[in-house]
Amino acid sequence: MSDHRAQWQPWLEELDRRREAGAAMGGPERVQKYMHSRGKLDARQRIERLFDPGTFREIGRLVGTMEDIPGDGFVCGYGRIDGRMTLAGAEDFTVLGGSIGAGNTAKRYRIAELAAQEGVPLVTMLEGAGHRLTDTGGSRAPGDLQAYADLSGQVPMVCIVMGASAGHGALAAPLSDFVIMTSYASMFTGGPPLVKAATGEDVTKEELGGADVCTRIAGSAHNVAPDDETAIDMARHYLGYFPLRSGDPSPYWDGSDNGPRPVPELLDVIPPNDRLPYDMHHVIELICDAGTFFEIQPAYGPAIIVGLGCFGGRPCGVVANNPAHLAGSVDAAAAIKATDFLEMIGHYDHPVLFLADNPGVMAGTKAEREGILKWGGKMYRAERRLTNAKIEITMRKAFGFGSVVMAQNPFDRQTQSYALPSVNMAAMPAEAGGRSAKLDAETQAEVEQQQRSGPYRLANRLGSDDVIDPREMRNTILDALSLAENR
Repeated sequence: MSDHRAQWQPWLEELDRRREAGAAMGGPERVQKYMHSRGKLDARQRIERLFDPGTFREIGRLVGTMEDIPGDGFVCGYGRIDGRMTLAGAEDFTVLGGSIGAGNTAKRYRIAELAAQEGVPLVTMLEGAGHRLTDTGGSRAPGDLQAYADLSGQVPMVCIVMGASAGHGALAAPLSDFVIMTSYASMFTGGPPLVKAATGEDVTKEELGGADVCTRIAGSAHNVAPDDETAIDMARHYLGYFPLRSGDPSPYWDGSDNGPRPVPELLDVIPPNDRLPYDMHHVIELICDAGTFFEIQPAYGPAIIVGLGCFGGRPCGVVANNPAHLAGSVDAAAAIKATDFLEMIGHYDHPVLFLADNPGVMAGTKAEREGILKWGGKMYRAERRLTNAKIEITMRKAFGFGSVVMAQNPFDRQTQSYALPSVNMAAMPAEAGGRSAKLDAETQAEVEQQQRSGPYRLANRLGSDDVIDPREMRNTILDALSLAENR
């Protein structure tokens, strides 16, 4: 061994000691008590699960070691997901409850800054108590929430809530594109003790912001996973539909069902009588490349289905009325969900398929008090401003503003617009409209007949590019996508 090597030895030993301290999390006992005994992965296991094996490179591994706060409660860095570079950070609940101090804030800002600078996605995993009250020194970094807000629309952003997440930390969720919660997670601006002190209300974490509340009632999260592993795998799957950054082409999905094929099964799924319900999920599954449809936010606003699917290997957005819920009527929750999805997908190159089958936007006192006029208007604005390729198919019915929000407007920058032959459409349903206008029997029958000829009247004015056989639906969509392939 040379003299230089011998002189290096104490320096290297000190580095190893500090690295070990930084990787210790809250120590074996706390890791076992708070994570492993509850069936959860610890922060470092979560990071390792997210990335392809052997590709993770940690950033800021020595932060907090001088204060004996390993990682300052936040593990972060970069690695590959299915071979593509991604940044990620995970709150470490075993270190001061995953609370956010100055070093933690700096690391959060750093990975968001790098995501914007290098043009790669960002994944955040939450389980923490929010701002650390005992940390009053402040951070040298700008606010991490500012960086998250600025990053939105530049790269895909995924948030996974994997335990209780409160306050400042939880705000990473609404600033992200896609939010997954494990079944045992909860998320809120302030936890039960703060609520009790502020309002006197006794409430559990689950009642305040459990997974069911957030995904079904509040809409503040999108999808639920049963455990840590499934949630992380879902995040990996979601990112597979997107390019690394806005402006890049989406990845191609090479599968065995990428070619044209007729779909005769649709004749068994879709009743031509528009008063009979059916589940639009079956239609979507049949027309997409087999096994590629990924639904987003299924429990919230179920009268509209939104998600990602592939046609000919190309990822596309899907926005579809579901006649199995409220006859497909667009209520406030459905409009909010669709608006958020359209605004998010507009940052990327995905064509969007609209499948319209609704009797209009929801009417009545409940709907008005929930803000359907406001949210229906915002959904239309999001649709109108969408510059992606748009393909619209009117399935059976579309009345009034319900057709407008579903991109049925003629000459609304659709790449192609179609209708099935049984379509019934007008400003409003003939039966209700006739009663309102006090039409006589002869006029009423005439109006109803006109509505039944809706697809042909529409096609006659080129308000629709064609009336199609349901069995042709998938191949028609593939042809329309080929028209848009030079975008």
